[in-house]
Amino acid sequence: MVGKPLKLKFICSTLMTGALLLSVPFTTYAASLPWEAPAAQPESPVTVKQAVTLMNEASELAGSKVRFSLDAANPVTRENLAVMLGKSLGLPDVKEPFTDVPDHNAAAGAIGALYEKQIMKGISDTLFAPAANVTQQQTALIAERVYEYLKPFELNEATIADIQQAVSQGKLTYKELTQMYLDRISKYDDQGVKLSAVISLNPKALEEAEKKDQERKENGVRGPLHGIPILVKDNYATADMPTTAGCLCLKDSVPSQDAEMIRKLKEAGAIILGKTNLDEFASGIDGASSLGGQTLNPYALDHSPGGSSAGTGAAIASNFALGGFGTDTGGSIRIPSSYNSLVGIRPTVGLTSRDGIIPLALTQDTGGPMSRTVTDAAILLDATAGYDPEDVATAYGIGHRPASYTTYLDKDGLKGARIGVATELFGTDSGAQPVTDLVNAAVKDLSKLGATTVPIAIPNLDEIMAYPSLSNYEFKFQLNDYLAKYEPDAPYHSLTEIINSGQFYKPLESSLKARDARDLGSEEYKDIVLKRTKLTRDALLKVMADHNLDAIVYPSTVQASLPIGESSKAGNNNRLSPFSGFPAISVPAGFTPDGLAAGIEFLGRSYDEPTLIKFAYAYEQGTHHRKPPALLP
Repeated sequence: MVGKPLKLKFICSTLMTGALLLSVPFTTYAASLPWEAPAAQPESPVTVKQAVTLMNEASELAGSKVRFSLDAANPVTRENLAVMLGKSLGLPDVKEPFTDVPDHNAAAGAIGALYEKQIMKGISDTLFAPAANVTQQQTALIAERVYEYLKPFELNEATIADIQQAVSQGKLTYKELTQMYLDRISKYDDQGVKLSAVISLNPKALEEAEKKDQERKENGVRGPLHGIPILVKDNYATADMPTTAGCLCLKDSVPSQDAEMIRKLKEAGAIILGKTNLDEFASGIDGASSLGGQTLNPYALDHSPGGSSAGTGAAIASNFALGGFGTDTGGSIRIPSSYNSLVGIRPTVGLTSRDGIIPLALTQDTGGPMSRTVTDAAILLDATAGYDPEDVATAYGIGHRPASYTTYLDKDGLKGARIGVATELFGTDSGAQPVTDLVNAAVKDLSKLGATTVPIAIPNLDEIMAYPSLSNYEFKFQLNDYLAKYEPDAPYHSLTEIINSGQFYKPLESSLKARDARDLGSEEYKDIVLKRTKLTRDALLKVMADHNLDAIVYPSTVQASLPIGESSKAGNNNRLSPFSGFPAISVPAGFTPDGLAAGIEFLGRSYDEPTLIKFAYAYEQGTHHRKPPALLP
């Protein structure tokens, strides 16, 4: 199937006989036009034979049995072509929006139907030009849209935009889509390779999807996430499903209300398909819990999937949903994103609400999207960012959120950028070399795509990295607060009771006991809170100012995923973002010779997600490193 659009592109270009020279991929060009733009130079009008041949070729390449015929004289008018397409495609008449097409025109219904399906558009926002001859350029564009309309829907690697287009074309319903994802989870998570990425499924997912189908028919869509199945890490409170943090101690505990980010997703029309496995209580980077077991890496089943958002990473890489959400205290979004060839955004602390997320250390915690594309990550961030009166940190984000992060999806976004390359964060031992090679190649790609890359040394880096995570200090107190507010009916009400129950992941026992003995009044804790954040922020802001940088880049992890059971060597690069509170985004950078995924991470100033998204998108579009796991076709 891969070569077929290219063949159609060649045919379309041949038809245009040199009148137009396409300089970008044909599908991209066709999709970007809001109307059938007139040719830059005069064209010979299209004949009946040319139009019919091209449309039939498009149908054949799409694997469709639809065949076109046109009973009209040469040359073909836009009105005649519309009638042929509407009749051959079996489209019911629809009221059209054009001022030059009277309602009594015999072609009006077909023109409206084709406009609705975005197969034929106007020559402007308001004019269709029914009597005008069809140009060669217009015919080529329309043939490409006919191909897109007729080709069967493919679930794997589908994007949010792909889904909404398929639903609008009548190829798919949200209920059918939801069932497709449930079937993949059943096939690969519960049996087959048994990824163990999903802890629980929403029993009402199909019912909710059906309601979204009905709502679309009656009222239209709420936005891009309408009817879109999403998987979330099982430390986000969901009032209609248990929220467990992977712990047996909470396996039947259903929260009293949704976490704020879950509420926002539902409000945007998303369907919470299920909850994903994680390192228990988000403490670790290997993906194991007492309730969910060990999550596997879909690219290498004997290797770690990364963590703590392991289930979300493995599930989204395996096409179990359109996108997902993780949480990040140290590197828990970005590490599994790197190991699973995903895009993962750790937002500025305060951009998204943490209320209703089982905490590990609120000073560092934040929730963010994980997806297969930068575009989908931006859409997911749009839906979940914003002020929440229950989380005072979000008050700092007021005025820093753009109308939409998707406006920064610029394939030329790296042109003129200045990016610091934190060479000290590159791995130096032999085990790190494959990832170092990939990141060195990524830096060269950044330069090819228009950026100026500058080697930098971050001030006080050794002192910054010597500080510990606050998860060892804050966890007990904040977990107890969460249980009191969100899960008051849980069988255990404190970390002490959970430890005494024995219903937890046994390798965590010594860590949990140490955390239960902590005192937030200690001088050590105060030193971290007061000094570490300032030291990290000052160092990053100074190096960015000294070199006039827009962002800093480095390996998301210094090594690729190691076999399960071996001590992880992800490195400490991921600490810069949580220690400063600044945003970071991990983007696929390719695969090692052993077939293991790796990523590069962009870090920017507070609330500068737009810049990071712009750079990540330009890099993604210029390289296209993302590949689905071959083990899960």
